[in-house]
Amino acid sequence: MDLSCLVTTVQAAGGGVMVWGMFSWHTLGPLVPIGHRLNATAYLSIVSDHVHPFMTTMFPSSDGYLQQDNAPCHKARIISNWFLEHDNEFTVQSPDLNPIEHLWDVVERELRALDVHPTNLHQLQDAILSIWANISNECFQHLVESMPRRIKAVLKAKGGQTQY
Repeated sequence: MDLSCLVTTVQAAGGGVMVWGMFSWHTLGPLVPIGHRLNATAYLSIVSDHVHPFMTTMFPSSDGYLQQDNAPCHKARIISNWFLEHDNEFTVQSPDLNPIEHLWDVVERELRALDVHPTNLHQLQDAILSIWANISNECFQHLVESMPRRIKAVLKAKGGQTQY
């Protein structure tokens, strides 16, 4: 074997960074680093410390909608009870077309496009936070504006696959 034909590589250690985020047509919301597995108790802290203030600030007329997926921590009894206690402040929905998935794609593409890639979890978290803070208004506003088209596509496909 000719050693000059080998290319050295560095494999990832399997670590990662978990973050939770939200946005509206008006602005990006907080991006919250999650230092552990996201269970119902941790999600309740996010809901009370981040979701509630964001929703009441962005939607003082109580006409906002919070979309979340059906992750087990989102469906936990303590979460459902918290939302019931605050049901006059905003509406909670659980659509499969949550546009935040597209924002996560934007973050991932920007991470891959970095000139200097993070080499540890702290650098990765910092890079994600920086990318999030620099997402353009047009980007997230376009995602919000796409919701009627997304819903129409799902109805047309009778719940089947769509381009979204």
